[in-house]
Amino acid sequence: MIVQQFFEIDETSPVPLYEQLLEQAALAVAAGRLAVGDGLPSVRNLAAELRINPNTAARALREMERYGLAEARRGLGSVVAEGARQAAGPLARRALARQLGGVVDVGRQLGLDLTEIQAALAERWEEANDGHRG
Repeated sequence: MIVQQFFEIDETSPVPLYEQLLEQAALAVAAGRLAVGDGLPSVRNLAAELRINPNTAARALREMERYGLAEARRGLGSVVAEGARQAAGPLARRALARQLGGVVDVGRQLGLDLTEIQAALAERWEEANDGHRG
């Protein structure tokens, strides 16, 4: 089911749940894992599978529509909208910036300087690339 493939809640994150879902949808669209016309979960399914308040699920889907990631289609529910890939770019970069902010914060707590943080990021990048090759 689409919910488990693309959406995951981080209860420890200070980011509101609806925003987590919005950013995750944007990342899936930007990466091409969700394409124009693909169905999105209903409010009821999203809420039930993630065990979140239906109002939160509804807000996430409304925000996806507001940002141009989704559109409601009669008889089909919400689907990935035409032009969603372009709309996803800024949201995906925002999600990346948020993640990098956490990396910088941890690096500083460890007393690392920028060069050391960049080296750690480069090392992780190589590990991820090796995992994709082998």
